[in-house]
Amino acid sequence: MGFFDRLKQGLSKTRQGFVEKVENVVVGRKNIDEDLYEELEEVLIQADVGVNTAMELMDRVREGVRLRNISDPAKLKDIFQEEVEYLIGDKTVPVNINPDGLTVIMVVGVNGTGKTTTIGKLAHYFNQQGKKVILAAGDTFRAAAIDQLEIWGERVGVDVIKQAENSDPGAVVYDAMQAARSRKADILLVDTAGRLHTKSNLMDELKKVRRIVNREMPDAPHETLLVLDATTGQNAINQAKLFGEAVDVTGIVLTKLDGTAKGGVVIGIKTTLQVPVKFIGVGEGIEDLQPFVPQEFVAALYGLDINKEK
Repeated sequence: MGFFDRLKQGLSKTRQGFVEKVENVVVGRKNIDEDLYEELEEVLIQADVGVNTAMELMDRVREGVRLRNISDPAKLKDIFQEEVEYLIGDKTVPVNINPDGLTVIMVVGVNGTGKTTTIGKLAHYFNQQGKKVILAAGDTFRAAAIDQLEIWGERVGVDVIKQAENSDPGAVVYDAMQAARSRKADILLVDTAGRLHTKSNLMDELKKVRRIVNREMPDAPHETLLVLDATTGQNAINQAKLFGEAVDVTGIVLTKLDGTAKGGVVIGIKTTLQVPVKFIGVGEGIEDLQPFVPQEFVAALYGLDINKEK
């Protein structure tokens, strides 16, 4: 099964909780009225699109109905899909790769989002492109994080730079930068702490790691990817705002889309945050993390087929 088919399968819960509910609200209606609009807005909020995004989407749907002078509720579905496509956009934003040598990618996120697993899958993704990858085990505070990253390193066939548990993450990152240069690596993926005693502790630690990366290489990190768990819905957007205040988040990796009816959060992320979704994950498999292609996401969300060459 190709990634698009896995994506379509993975979005089945979101399709039931979002697309099919919209259709159910519309079916059998005789008129387009305010009650209908309110029910549709409720469906959007339940799908974790977010209140502001739901209101924006419904405003656009209303305007579409007015401009086209539509009175048949059945035609609302098409307008709805068009406006979802509009809000998600059609632009794929690739990872920023340094053309002059080493690309440093910091990966941040709270524990439980799948951050370390995501790093392993990203290592595989870049490896498949023929790039030499090194991993930095910078999450020294979580008991199993270093071991977990080492397992991924062995699985993917890449080196892992580490120190003992509870050692200084900054020292690990410094060592990893030196190793990446001396071994002529193309990509350095830096794991970071996901939880310290307070939020301010965590954010201070991330700022420190970022400063060390930047000191060793003035134009780095070239990407700071924030891993978000789709099953947390709107909470994921709140996390994004928090991390964005501490480090310059340049891209979102949205994981666990296959286990949730809250896939509508993608629309909320696109409209609420000025940060592109760069990768999405739809399963446990090593190939189940792929670049986010908006047109494919919408097609999968609506259960459509797409001619896709890989």
